Amino acid sequence: MAILQDNASLLAEIERLKADNARLLAKRSTVSFKVSEKGALSVYGLGRFPVTLYRSQWERLMVALPQVKAFIEANGDSLKSKDD
Repeated sequence: MAILQDNASLLAEIERLKADNARLLAKRSTVSFKVSEKGALSVYGLGRFPVTLYRSQWERLMVALPQVKAFIEANGDSLKSKDD
């Protein structure tokens, strides 16, 4: 009888871990924003660490977006894609 209880406990733990894993994977694909202590904008959810730039840097990057898109299209064969 103890073996059955142990198996049931293990199966319950496996299901709990599967649910935790699914929750973490879903959370990882979410992009979120935060203002840092120094007043910069941090973007979370793109990789392991946040991308943090000051407002003027984000504004320069947004102006350059057409160039970034063109660069990606021109170099698509050389660029790798990271799938979470």
